[in-house]
Amino acid sequence: MIYQCCDSSRRAVLANQEVYNGIDFLEVSDCQTTLYLHFLHDLAPNQLTVENIVICGGERITGIQVVDVVNGAMLSPPLVDMECVPGSPPNGSNILVITVSQPGDFSTYTLKLVANAAGPGSESTTPPALFDPVFSTIQFSFKVGCKQWFDCQTPKKCPPEISPAPKFSYLAKDYASFRSLMLDRMSTIVPAWQERNPADLGIVLVEMLAFVGDYLSYQQDAVGTEAYLGTARLRTSVRRHVKLVDYAMLDGCNSRTWIHFDVSADFILNWRTWSNGPQQLLTQGSYPGPFLEIGSDTYNLAMNENPQAFEMMEDVSLHTLHNQMQLYTWGDKQCCLPAGATHAWLLGAYPDLTVGMVLIFVEAKGPETGAPADADPTHRWPVRLSKVDLTADPIGNLFLTPPTADPLPITRIEWLPADALPFAVCVSSYVPSAPSPEVSDVTVVLGNNALADCGRTILKEQLPVVPAVNPALVLTTSGGCDRCSPAEVTPPAIRYNPQLAKGPLTFADPYTTVDSTGVLIPATSALNGRDRSVLMPAISLTDQDSADTWVAELDLLHSAGDAKNFVAETEDDGTTSLRFGDGTFGVQVVSGDVFFARYRVGGGTVGNVGNDVLSIVASDDPLVKGNITAVRNPLPATGGLDPQSLDSVRAAAPYAFNTQERAVTAADYGTMARVVDPTIQQARGTFRWTGSWNTVFIAVEPQGTETISAATKQQIVTGMELYRMAGHDVDVDSPIYVSLEIAICFCLTPGYLAPDVQEAILLALSAGTNPDGSVGLFSQQNFTFGQTVYLSPIIAAVQRIAGVSSVTVGTFQRQGQPATSGLSSGSIPMQSLEIARLANDPNYPEHGVLTVTVCPAQGVLTVTDCGAC
Repeated sequence: MIYQCCDSSRRAVLANQEVYNGIDFLEVSDCQTTLYLHFLHDLAPNQLTVENIVICGGERITGIQVVDVVNGAMLSPPLVDMECVPGSPPNGSNILVITVSQPGDFSTYTLKLVANAAGPGSESTTPPALFDPVFSTIQFSFKVGCKQWFDCQTPKKCPPEISPAPKFSYLAKDYASFRSLMLDRMSTIVPAWQERNPADLGIVLVEMLAFVGDYLSYQQDAVGTEAYLGTARLRTSVRRHVKLVDYAMLDGCNSRTWIHFDVSADFILNWRTWSNGPQQLLTQGSYPGPFLEIGSDTYNLAMNENPQAFEMMEDVSLHTLHNQMQLYTWGDKQCCLPAGATHAWLLGAYPDLTVGMVLIFVEAKGPETGAPADADPTHRWPVRLSKVDLTADPIGNLFLTPPTADPLPITRIEWLPADALPFAVCVSSYVPSAPSPEVSDVTVVLGNNALADCGRTILKEQLPVVPAVNPALVLTTSGGCDRCSPAEVTPPAIRYNPQLAKGPLTFADPYTTVDSTGVLIPATSALNGRDRSVLMPAISLTDQDSADTWVAELDLLHSAGDAKNFVAETEDDGTTSLRFGDGTFGVQVVSGDVFFARYRVGGGTVGNVGNDVLSIVASDDPLVKGNITAVRNPLPATGGLDPQSLDSVRAAAPYAFNTQERAVTAADYGTMARVVDPTIQQARGTFRWTGSWNTVFIAVEPQGTETISAATKQQIVTGMELYRMAGHDVDVDSPIYVSLEIAICFCLTPGYLAPDVQEAILLALSAGTNPDGSVGLFSQQNFTFGQTVYLSPIIAAVQRIAGVSSVTVGTFQRQGQPATSGLSSGSIPMQSLEIARLANDPNYPEHGVLTVTVCPAQGVLTVTDCGAC
């Protein structure tokens, strides 16, 4: 039978009836010349003879003849069929023992039962009487009993079907060409059809198919275009391309600023009060202020003017005493706080000032004129309080008009060193031309400040329902070549990429007032120290059924199969679509799910508004409406960035993988230490064998100090875990500072005073920043590990000073080590972990000594070392 069937129903029917018989199976003896042919029913004596058996086939051995045929029950002892029906005695009446002339080869042979055989190889196909025509033939192999290592079942060969290639024109890519192509084809296969009327049903079908083909052709072109970084036009495609080289494309960043509130009563302003949404700050428009009730008609009209919207990022405790505070100068006049100041005094007692609060120094009057219009808007600076002390001036009452008997209450405030004033703050001045020459309160201190960033929250936007699986996308495949195996159905992923109704989506970095160790974060870091590497889309989803929160991620590569994450992908036109997981990377959405999106819109450089433009607060909190009298942003909003252009991404991304992210050599360890902690000035790594393994000792040169805190060391060691080689331990050491001893004698030019010239030389060779802003030659930033100290730059620096006619160097060596003198060679070499220093500080003479004298021939000798006095 030529059919290949999975269910042999005919055999079961044949076995259950008693009229017709048929072959069940065939066994080959070990000698391969005896065949045991099993039948479904017993055979009658002499029912089959030699003439009824024909063996065909073979390749090398053919023409095999049947020599003898014996019924199994006639043998002595008779054969026993071990597969008899249960309950019946075993017998061999259904077995026919066939003896052949010779064994066959390894090919497949066919045994046939025929009614009248004409000899070996007979082509007769008529079975004997009462034998089933289908079960009268069986294929077998004489070598079935031979030892073999593989499955004896014959594999089914299913070569792939090769379909003839369709004949079509690759030049047909648009509606017109597709329509022309199909009409030409119809003229070939149906010559009698000549209709060209647009109302004809055939023309309608042709034009409809041409329309669909036009869209499919565009989709094919779009796929080919988006497949390469150089030709991709969609932002999503470019983002995925550059992700392959670990390049993070910037999708924008929102701006931040400090908001100041003037209040008429004390209360706590929660940053989220109006229906669980952040309080909004708006730029001034045609609507009145300073308060707008969210949801009111005035608020809706205000939003139609597209103002820049900021939202609060923290709670703030508001107090009337903190609206504006005066600096206290202890009765002195014409005072200023110098640059670098980290503490000051306030006039009055402020018990509600606490550590962590942010105050803003604001120049309220012009120091030269005393007029508010002449105040410098750039002289404004936020500070975060680190200490507050309530005290009093015992004689301060004498400066009051009229004087009082009680001590004058004052408040001493300190702020973080990182918030040190970058410029001098004028407190009071003298303006002779003014009606009141003594001008006070040139700079005031503002309290009641809170941080806000650009962006407006959309509270609850319902996304489209997750659709059902498209049946056209279900992939069904057979079980390999065996068509009888069950079909494999691959469930497709649900194509669900909803778009947000508004845009552009806000990207922001997290904000906190303390770091992971509980240390206060400077106020200036909130605006100037933002980390662009942790920018995240401001969006979250909630599932209607489970009310679980779905968290946005930049990608799903690190999301587990049960993680409820998604990706927000933005385009250049401001639209945002959401992409969900596939069950392996992130949870796969389920058909029928309903999601609600909470997200923010706004950001970019348009949010970098100027100072004093955010003057409206929008809320539904009655405390806000009744108690806030004025709102302003003393500082301009900064930090807003537009999304990175696709051209800049194409230019920068191919080189992203060149960024070093490993430490192998000693120089690598020094380089990566600066990546871990950018605040350090220099770092140098060295390998040392500690007895069991290599340890990398990183000598770190801090900036502005010579000591390294234990916390900084631990931070560098922890950060190097990402870059160090396996088997290398990392330890952090301080550098080896080498103090220098230099003695200089100069000749004075006539007309100059020796002390003035001497002071200029000391400033030129100092180790710090001079009053004019210049940096001394021996500043810490001018020397690093292993840097040789040369004599010629020192002589040149002195020679450039006005009043110096000549220079003589008498001592140039390591401090207290005459054997290291570099006068002859003109240099003092340093080892790889050594850093030269010359502080010339009388309090620390071991940090280096610089002696500057006038040549004795001029009758003057001045020594800067005070130790002998």
